[in-house]
Amino acid sequence: MAAGGFCKLPNGTVVVALNLPSPTADAVAAVRVLVLAQNRARALTRLRNLGLRAVYLRGNAEPPTPDEITAVLHHPDGLIWRTAPDNAVPTVSTVPELWRPIRSLLRRPAPQP
Repeated sequence: MAAGGFCKLPNGTVVVALNLPSPTADAVAAVRVLVLAQNRARALTRLRNLGLRAVYLRGNAEPPTPDEITAVLHHPDGLIWRTAPDNAVPTVSTVPELWRPIRSLLRRPAPQP
């Protein structure tokens, strides 16, 4: 299960935002994933097809912000991520982290010799 939300756009498409635990063993604890799709079910299916099997959207507690919607609309794949902001810990830098394509999150690191 994941915290997140969605926003229906005027053209009928939906932007779904989810906070998920990182699928890799990196130091990244959680990621915020944005998906652009025709509806919520298709957005979740896109994530499940990438290997994120236990992804569900219950409610609309954390819908995407206008900046997040703009970011996913301007990405050719319509599927992006970045580390989830931790609201409990104030950050020193005010510069937000850049959005990355989902391929960079799911890419397997090369085995170490």
